[in-house]
Amino acid sequence: MQEVKIYEYAVIRLVPKVEREEFFNIGLVMFSKKAKYIRVEFHLCPDKFALMHSKLDYDDIQQNLENFKAVANGEKSGGEISQFDIPERFRWLTAVRSSVVQTSRPHPGKTTDLDGTFERLFEELVK
Repeated sequence: MQEVKIYEYAVIRLVPKVEREEFFNIGLVMFSKKAKYIRVEFHLCPDKFALMHSKLDYDDIQQNLENFKAVANGEKSGGEISQFDIPERFRWLTAVRSSVVQTSRPHPGKTTDLDGTFERLFEELVK
């Protein structure tokens, strides 16, 4: 029998005009404390980005997402925060903020297959 793992996930959103609070989903961050698991993936479609009528720069947003991923993965390029333990990094990444890259509130779940669950959620919520 496979061990059931508790996890939390949040959807990464692009908010082109923060004052309007309109967004679209561009990624997913998921973590499990017991499994010492954290994963971030994103998909920023250039065609969809171009339809936003925004002054945002695609390359800047792409770099912001890479930095987000570096923090999650604990890479030195992510700065001081990337050296925190996994739960602290997840909490920092999912903190409420007023910026063009935001996350939803975290949602809990349980699974026996973290990567499989991540893939399913990513397909349903982002792609």
